[in-house]
Amino acid sequence: MTDTIFALSSAAGRAGLAVIRLSGPRAGAVLERLSGGPLPHPRKATRAVLRDPADGGTLDDGLVLWFPAPRSYTGEDVAELHFHGGVAVVAAALEVLSAQPGLRLAEPGEFTRRAFLAGKIDLTAAEGLIDLIDAETDAQRRQALRQADGALGRLYAGWRTRLVALLAHFEASIDFVDEPIPESLEATVREGILYVENELALHLDDHRRGERLREGVHIAILGAPNAGKSSLLNLLSRRDAAIVSSTAGTTRDVVEVRLDLAGYPVTVADTAGLRDSADAIEAEGVRRARARAAQADLKLVLFDRTAVPDAASRDMIDRDTIVLFNKSDLGGDAVPQIADICAQYAVSVKTGTGIEAFLSGLAAAVRDRIGLGDAPMITRSRHRAALQDCRQALTRAAAAPESELAAEDLRLAVRALGRITGAVDVEDLLDVIFRDFCIGK
Repeated sequence: MTDTIFALSSAAGRAGLAVIRLSGPRAGAVLERLSGGPLPHPRKATRAVLRDPADGGTLDDGLVLWFPAPRSYTGEDVAELHFHGGVAVVAAALEVLSAQPGLRLAEPGEFTRRAFLAGKIDLTAAEGLIDLIDAETDAQRRQALRQADGALGRLYAGWRTRLVALLAHFEASIDFVDEPIPESLEATVREGILYVENELALHLDDHRRGERLREGVHIAILGAPNAGKSSLLNLLSRRDAAIVSSTAGTTRDVVEVRLDLAGYPVTVADTAGLRDSADAIEAEGVRRARARAAQADLKLVLFDRTAVPDAASRDMIDRDTIVLFNKSDLGGDAVPQIADICAQYAVSVKTGTGIEAFLSGLAAAVRDRIGLGDAPMITRSRHRAALQDCRQALTRAAAAPESELAAEDLRLAVRALGRITGAVDVEDLLDVIFRDFCIGK
């Protein structure tokens, strides 16, 4: 018999409400035992005085909900106990549940894992749920909600269904050798393969927008010592995240701050000033600054408006750069044209001059890299790897000289898509996927 599991599904600590969830064959019996009455009407919140079955002591006066299988989140019998969210109340309830025969504390993600195994959701929807729980910005929330609702899974399932139908034609020609597939039908099948391959190619050519949105855009602040990099980081983060000093070379390591920029997640890194230095520690800081620049999705290169632009900073400019001429309060608000391939702003981090226009441009640049479109986006590297495997198999299938070879490559393509949604055996993936869930989900 499957274990009955339980866990606190709301956040731990003092709160107005706490929710404990149970799932499994004993959920109903335990609910009856604690509430002292028959099971409530399904999916209807019912007030109940919950007691310890061992001594009849009152745990709390709360609400209970009953979700009989299969119409529940996990596909099993599920009960929810809604208590007042005091630490002592929750601790007492969990202790009582631990003493009930056949019950055990759930592992991280075990409720959602059971939902997947029961066919309630596919793996992409499960991953969407954890992204929804972890979402820090509105854009992340919207992307995760779309994936949890099954948009990505439906897209991949549609491709898989079409490929299975194409595969059936090749398998028929293999099974009935005396009745080969007509040339016109074979041409139609190969056109179908190329059609799906083309859709896959367009889906993959997304500049990793979905992954960037899920993980956040990485922005590096670069420039010569005393250009105002640390001051800019503090302005963006609205706190003293980095030490600001008139002494050159104060910042020697990378200082990171994670921000919500107009609803999009970004990680901004302040770096050491770019210059040659005999100091071993500062030289290492400069090396790390250059390494961070190479990894960044977007670079903010600062110049002191009152000084001659330094060559080291100029070398950092490319199409993924926004140039800032800081200290415009000292040197005028005109924007010198140092490069024609990127946006440039004259600002004063000290007085705020030009900052509003810069922030608007920065938000637009971030939105351009990860903005949500109408179509669902790839959100994980495992999805991308499987899609690339699928596309390569389709390329081989379309060019295969024999039906047997084309059929084998189509099977590989179908299997690659199935790995994403869990339509094929993915037992080795489940522990990796669900370990990132919180207990109670």
